[in-house]
Amino acid sequence: MSIIQVESIMREHALHARAPYEPDYEDGSAFCNGRYVPIDQGAVPITDPGFLHADAAYDVVTVSRGNFFRLEDHLSRLEQSCERFLLSNPYSRDQMREILNNLVAKSGMKDAYVWWSVTRGTLARELKKRIDPGRYDNGMYAFVAPYFFQAPDDIRNRGFNILISKRYRRIPPKSVDPTAKNFHWMDMKLALYEAGAAGKDWAVLVGTDGNLAEAPGANIFIVKNGELFTPAEGCLEGITRRSVLELAAELGVKANLTTVTPEELVTADEAFTCTSAGGIMPIGTVDDKQIGSKAGAGPITEQLHNMYWEKRWSGWHATPVDYSAAAKC
Repeated sequence: MSIIQVESIMREHALHARAPYEPDYEDGSAFCNGRYVPIDQGAVPITDPGFLHADAAYDVVTVSRGNFFRLEDHLSRLEQSCERFLLSNPYSRDQMREILNNLVAKSGMKDAYVWWSVTRGTLARELKKRIDPGRYDNGMYAFVAPYFFQAPDDIRNRGFNILISKRYRRIPPKSVDPTAKNFHWMDMKLALYEAGAAGKDWAVLVGTDGNLAEAPGANIFIVKNGELFTPAEGCLEGITRRSVLELAAELGVKANLTTVTPEELVTADEAFTCTSAGGIMPIGTVDDKQIGSKAGAGPITEQLHNMYWEKRWSGWHATPVDYSAAAKC
């Protein structure tokens, strides 16, 4: 048994073939506070604090074989993120379903990365308005682009080479709530550049307590003695993380939400990251130390990886895209 070559399947299988679309939407589609446009025409006003100050919340849902995956979970998380950041989406949940569906339909993509954000809105000039979140008209922006993997098939086959960042720590939860999906990525971006300079594929950060927090754009799991362990705090409560926990329960594998130390990662039997941008991605080495007894995915990681895609493609948590909507919007 080996991990499913998902990237190759998406590229070659007939069920992933693109639906008809207008040439202007070759690279994707965007929604800019009320207007559908080709993705290269998408823009956010330069004076929006979402651009100026990272004053925004966002989320990402993916489409494969023409189905959104866990759309309602992602819509709920964006609503919760907005509440924590004192934002209000100008569009209802029903309207959001329609907008996101229309964006995918206009692109014709059967495998897509769907991003949307609620921003603060035009920067207020008066002091009383600037310090009152209720005085802003919040905006909503979205785009659809081809689905992409944090790691392609060849890297997932051998496993990510991970660096535990030595220079940067995750922003403390009391500074920016990590459970609200946000733009405050500089700690994670700098850790990625640190990893790249060291010849590694990706990074993982620890929190101010010295325990593992998360990888840039991904949660992290380890496997030890047949059980899963993942950080309980200081990280995004990922939708793919939720999927992993459901799959583990189906397999009868105990999952522990707890603290995980860097040493426990390095000495794990298996390890993987998980995210909407690629699903479950095996870790091969951490700080040049091989994880487990062989290169590539361990047996539990392999099972979870394959189950994730097999179940997705069979309709698990699926919301079909109505591609006929492209002609109506």
